[in-house]
Amino acid sequence: MAASPPISRSLEFLPEPGTEVRQLFILLHGVGGLPDNLLPLAEAVRAAFPAAAVLIPEGFEPFDGGGAGRQWFSVRGVSEENRPERVARAMPPLEAYVRQAQARFGLLQSDTALAGFSQGAIMALELVQAHDGMAGRVIAFSGRYAQLPKTAPMYTTLHLLHGADDTVMHVSHIQAAQARLDELHGDATIDIATHVGHELHPALIQRAIVRLQTCVPLRSWEAALGLNQTPPDGATLH
Repeated sequence: MAASPPISRSLEFLPEPGTEVRQLFILLHGVGGLPDNLLPLAEAVRAAFPAAAVLIPEGFEPFDGGGAGRQWFSVRGVSEENRPERVARAMPPLEAYVRQAQARFGLLQSDTALAGFSQGAIMALELVQAHDGMAGRVIAFSGRYAQLPKTAPMYTTLHLLHGADDTVMHVSHIQAAQARLDELHGDATIDIATHVGHELHPALIQRAIVRLQTCVPLRSWEAALGLNQTPPDGATLH
Protein backbone atom coordinates (compact mmCIF):
# COMPACT_ATOMS: atom_id res chain seq x y z
CA MET A 1 0.00 0.00 0.00
CA ALA A 2 1.31 3.44 -0.93
CA ALA A 3 2.20 5.80 1.86
CA SER A 4 -0.15 8.65 2.71
CA PRO A 5 1.31 12.14 2.65
CA PRO A 6 1.58 13.69 6.10
CA ILE A 7 -0.77 16.51 6.95
CA SER A 8 1.10 19.61 5.85
CA ARG A 9 0.32 23.27 5.36
CA SER A 10 0.63 24.39 1.77
CA LEU A 11 0.00 27.35 -0.46
CA GLU A 12 -2.19 26.75 -3.49
CA PHE A 13 -2.78 28.87 -6.56
CA LEU A 14 -5.44 27.65 -8.97
CA PRO A 15 -6.52 28.99 -12.38
CA GLU A 16 -9.35 31.45 -12.74
CA PRO A 17 -12.82 29.92 -12.18
CA GLY A 18 -14.02 28.17 -15.32
CA THR A 19 -10.47 27.49 -16.54
CA GLU A 20 -9.56 23.84 -16.96
CA VAL A 21 -6.43 22.84 -15.04
CA ARG A 22 -3.93 21.61 -17.62
CA GLN A 23 -0.62 21.59 -15.77
CA LEU A 24 0.49 20.90 -12.23
CA PHE A 25 3.50 22.61 -10.66
CA ILE A 26 4.72 21.47 -7.25
CA LEU A 27 7.34 23.76 -5.70
CA LEU A 28 9.66 22.57 -2.91
CA HIS A 29 11.42 25.04 -0.61
CA GLY A 30 14.89 24.77 0.91
CA VAL A 31 15.94 23.54 4.35
CA GLY A 32 14.67 25.76 7.13
CA GLY A 33 12.35 27.50 4.69
CA LEU A 34 8.62 27.95 4.25
CA PRO A 35 6.25 27.98 1.26
CA ASP A 36 6.24 31.79 1.28
CA ASN A 37 9.89 31.72 0.20
CA LEU A 38 8.81 30.46 -3.23
CA LEU A 39 6.16 33.09 -3.94
CA PRO A 40 8.29 34.86 -6.62
CA LEU A 41 8.64 31.57 -8.49
CA ALA A 42 4.93 30.80 -8.09
CA GLU A 43 4.00 34.21 -9.48
CA ALA A 44 6.25 33.73 -12.51
CA VAL A 45 4.80 30.28 -13.18
CA ARG A 46 1.22 31.57 -12.89
CA ALA A 47 1.92 34.39 -15.31
CA ALA A 48 3.49 32.05 -17.87
CA PHE A 49 1.05 29.15 -17.41
CA PRO A 50 -2.39 30.55 -16.47
CA ALA A 51 -4.02 27.09 -16.75
CA ALA A 52 -1.66 25.59 -14.16
CA ALA A 53 -2.32 24.62 -10.56
CA VAL A 54 0.64 25.65 -8.41
CA LEU A 55 1.09 23.91 -5.06
CA ILE A 56 3.76 24.78 -2.50
CA PRO A 57 3.80 22.27 0.36
CA GLU A 58 5.81 22.89 3.49
CA GLY A 59 8.55 20.43 4.36
CA PHE A 60 7.14 17.41 6.13
CA GLU A 61 9.44 17.81 9.16
CA PRO A 62 10.04 20.76 11.53
CA PHE A 63 13.46 22.31 10.93
CA ASP A 64 15.77 20.91 13.59
CA GLY A 65 18.02 23.94 13.37
CA GLY A 66 15.56 26.14 15.24
CA GLY A 67 12.92 28.65 14.21
CA ALA A 68 9.60 28.15 12.45
CA GLY A 69 11.02 26.70 9.22
CA ARG A 70 10.59 23.22 7.81
CA GLN A 71 12.83 20.60 6.23
CA TRP A 72 12.58 17.53 4.02
CA PHE A 73 15.44 15.84 5.86
CA SER A 74 17.88 16.80 8.58
CA VAL A 75 21.23 18.29 7.68
CA ARG A 76 22.67 17.82 11.17
CA GLY A 77 25.84 15.83 10.68
CA VAL A 78 25.05 15.32 7.01
CA SER A 79 27.85 13.91 4.86
CA GLU A 80 28.43 12.58 1.37
CA GLU A 81 28.06 9.08 2.83
CA ASN A 82 24.80 9.49 4.76
CA ARG A 83 22.97 11.98 2.53
CA PRO A 84 21.55 9.35 0.12
CA GLU A 85 20.00 7.37 2.99
CA ARG A 86 18.41 10.48 4.48
CA VAL A 87 16.93 11.45 1.12
CA ALA A 88 15.61 7.93 0.56
CA ARG A 89 13.85 7.96 3.94
CA ALA A 90 12.22 11.31 3.11
CA MET A 91 11.03 10.20 -0.33
CA PRO A 92 7.86 8.10 0.30
CA PRO A 93 5.71 10.92 1.73
CA LEU A 94 6.73 13.24 -1.12
CA GLU A 95 5.91 10.57 -3.67
CA ALA A 96 2.50 10.14 -2.03
CA TYR A 97 1.89 13.91 -2.06
CA VAL A 98 2.69 14.18 -5.78
CA ARG A 99 0.51 11.20 -6.69
CA GLN A 100 -2.37 12.56 -4.62
CA ALA A 101 -2.12 15.96 -6.34
CA GLN A 102 -2.07 14.35 -9.79
CA ALA A 103 -5.17 12.32 -8.92
CA ARG A 104 -6.92 15.37 -7.48
CA PHE A 105 -6.61 17.32 -10.73
CA GLY A 106 -6.87 14.32 -13.04
CA LEU A 107 -3.50 15.06 -14.62
CA LEU A 108 -0.87 12.77 -16.05
CA GLN A 109 2.67 12.57 -14.76
CA SER A 110 3.78 14.18 -18.03
CA ASP A 111 1.60 17.20 -17.15
CA THR A 112 3.47 17.64 -13.86
CA ALA A 113 6.54 19.77 -13.14
CA LEU A 114 8.54 19.70 -9.92
CA ALA A 115 10.60 22.75 -9.02
CA GLY A 116 12.84 22.88 -5.99
CA PHE A 117 15.29 25.23 -4.37
CA SER A 118 18.37 23.91 -2.53
CA GLN A 119 17.20 20.92 -0.44
CA GLY A 120 13.94 21.02 -2.38
CA ALA A 121 15.95 20.64 -5.59
CA ILE A 122 17.66 17.55 -4.17
CA MET A 123 14.25 16.05 -3.41
CA ALA A 124 12.89 16.83 -6.88
CA LEU A 125 15.91 15.39 -8.68
CA GLU A 126 16.00 12.26 -6.55
CA LEU A 127 12.24 11.69 -6.80
CA VAL A 128 12.37 11.31 -10.59
CA GLN A 129 15.57 9.31 -10.23
CA ALA A 130 13.69 6.83 -8.05
CA HIS A 131 10.44 7.05 -10.06
CA ASP A 132 11.29 7.87 -13.67
CA GLY A 133 8.62 9.96 -15.32
CA MET A 134 6.74 10.88 -12.15
CA ALA A 135 7.07 14.41 -13.52
CA GLY A 136 7.62 15.51 -17.08
CA ARG A 137 9.95 18.29 -15.94
CA VAL A 138 12.17 19.03 -12.99
CA ILE A 139 13.52 22.54 -12.38
CA ALA A 140 16.37 22.40 -9.87
CA PHE A 141 17.54 25.73 -8.45
CA SER A 142 20.80 25.79 -6.46
CA GLY A 143 20.67 22.06 -5.87
CA ARG A 144 22.54 18.82 -6.47
CA TYR A 145 22.03 15.06 -6.44
CA ALA A 146 22.39 13.18 -3.19
CA GLN A 147 24.77 11.06 -5.25
CA LEU A 148 25.55 11.22 -8.95
CA PRO A 149 23.08 9.09 -10.93
CA LYS A 150 24.01 5.73 -12.45
CA THR A 151 21.19 6.02 -14.99
CA ALA A 152 19.39 9.00 -16.48
CA PRO A 153 15.59 9.42 -16.39
CA MET A 154 14.06 8.49 -19.74
CA TYR A 155 10.78 10.33 -19.30
CA THR A 156 11.77 13.50 -17.46
CA THR A 157 13.48 16.63 -18.77
CA LEU A 158 15.78 18.21 -16.18
CA HIS A 159 16.55 21.94 -16.01
CA LEU A 160 19.50 22.75 -13.73
CA LEU A 161 19.94 26.39 -12.65
CA HIS A 162 22.65 27.65 -10.33
CA GLY A 163 24.53 30.71 -9.18
CA ALA A 164 28.23 30.79 -10.02
CA ASP A 165 29.04 32.28 -6.61
CA ASP A 166 27.01 29.77 -4.54
CA THR A 167 28.96 29.01 -1.37
CA VAL A 168 26.32 26.68 0.14
CA MET A 169 26.05 24.20 -2.74
CA HIS A 170 29.07 24.80 -4.92
CA VAL A 171 28.36 25.04 -8.62
CA SER A 172 30.79 22.17 -9.24
CA HIS A 173 28.16 19.74 -7.91
CA ILE A 174 25.63 20.63 -10.59
CA GLN A 175 28.30 20.81 -13.29
CA ALA A 176 29.33 17.27 -12.37
CA ALA A 177 25.66 16.24 -12.53
CA GLN A 178 25.26 17.71 -16.01
CA ALA A 179 28.42 15.96 -17.19
CA ARG A 180 27.15 12.64 -15.85
CA LEU A 181 23.74 13.12 -17.43
CA ASP A 182 25.40 13.88 -20.76
CA GLU A 183 27.37 10.64 -20.48
CA LEU A 184 24.13 8.76 -19.78
CA HIS A 185 22.27 10.39 -22.68
CA GLY A 186 20.00 12.21 -20.26
CA ASP A 187 17.72 15.08 -21.25
CA ALA A 188 19.03 18.03 -19.26
CA THR A 189 19.89 21.71 -19.58
CA ILE A 190 22.15 23.78 -17.36
CA ASP A 191 22.21 27.53 -16.78
CA ILE A 192 24.74 29.22 -14.49
CA ALA A 193 24.28 32.86 -13.54
CA THR A 194 27.37 34.94 -12.87
CA HIS A 195 27.57 37.02 -9.68
CA VAL A 196 24.68 35.04 -8.14
CA GLY A 197 24.96 33.13 -4.87
CA HIS A 198 22.70 30.64 -3.10
CA GLU A 199 19.41 32.34 -3.86
CA LEU A 200 16.29 32.09 -5.96
CA HIS A 201 17.48 34.96 -8.12
CA PRO A 202 15.06 36.65 -10.56
CA ALA A 203 17.46 35.96 -13.44
CA LEU A 204 17.32 32.23 -12.71
CA ILE A 205 13.52 32.29 -12.41
CA GLN A 206 13.24 34.07 -15.74
CA ARG A 207 15.60 31.57 -17.36
CA ALA A 208 13.60 28.65 -15.97
CA ILE A 209 10.42 30.01 -17.53
CA VAL A 210 12.17 30.33 -20.89
CA ARG A 211 13.37 26.73 -20.62
CA LEU A 212 9.86 25.52 -19.80
CA GLN A 213 8.34 27.42 -22.70
CA THR A 214 10.91 26.63 -25.39
CA CYS A 215 12.72 23.37 -24.60
CA VAL A 216 11.61 20.43 -26.74
CA PRO A 217 12.14 17.20 -24.77
CA LEU A 218 14.74 14.91 -26.29
CA ARG A 219 12.28 12.00 -26.17
CA SER A 220 9.95 13.97 -28.47
CA TRP A 221 12.73 14.37 -31.00
CA GLU A 222 13.53 10.70 -30.85
CA ALA A 223 9.90 9.70 -31.22
CA ALA A 224 9.56 11.91 -34.31
CA LEU A 225 12.89 11.03 -35.93
CA GLY A 226 13.43 7.42 -34.85
CA LEU A 227 14.96 6.07 -31.67
CA ASN A 228 18.55 6.06 -32.92
CA GLN A 229 18.54 9.52 -34.44
CA THR A 230 19.51 12.80 -32.84
CA PRO A 231 18.96 16.44 -33.77
CA PRO A 232 21.07 17.67 -36.71
CA ASP A 233 23.94 18.99 -34.58
CA GLY A 234 24.12 15.77 -32.55
CA ALA A 235 23.06 17.48 -29.33
CA THR A 236 19.88 17.75 -27.33
CA LEU A 237 17.65 20.49 -28.71
CA HIS A 238 17.20 23.27 -26.16
